[in-house]
Amino acid sequence: MTKPYRDNVGALLFNAAGLVLVARRADLPNAEGAAGGWQLPQGGVDAGEDLRVAVLRELKEEVGTDKAEILEEFPGWLTYDFPPELAARGFRIARRYRGQRQKWFALRFTGTDADIRLDADEHPEFDAWRWARLEELPDLAVAFKRDIYVELVRSFAHLAAPRVSR
Repeated sequence: MTKPYRDNVGALLFNAAGLVLVARRADLPNAEGAAGGWQLPQGGVDAGEDLRVAVLRELKEEVGTDKAEILEEFPGWLTYDFPPELAARGFRIARRYRGQRQKWFALRFTGTDADIRLDADEHPEFDAWRWARLEELPDLAVAFKRDIYVELVRSFAHLAAPRVSR
């Protein structure tokens, strides 16, 4: 029997300069330039939870802020499979699920950098964060998420322009 996909939401959090927040996973090799250590905030959806509520909740849990407004929703779901070695390394979710089925949102950050707090959760998922150019995302991603990041770059490129103050 094939394991199911886990429903998940992901966030492309754009700042006023058109850059996207990426965070470095605390449980992966943390060489500054190493591919795969950096990712976009994402997380599971609770049963019956509205997806727009879920993406803001995940931002708050993972990066300590929900100071954001949703700009756009990716029209479909994107999926990826977990590589078998994740389950072998003790990654619990990979034992229960084949991979993740993701609904992605583009959001505009309405706070300040001081609002981003990786220590907001009792068990932080990330140990560092930074603003990155949208087109950098595929090169920062682990191999099994790369195709999704390529699609997100293509779909949300129009949002990466700096906002003009009026």
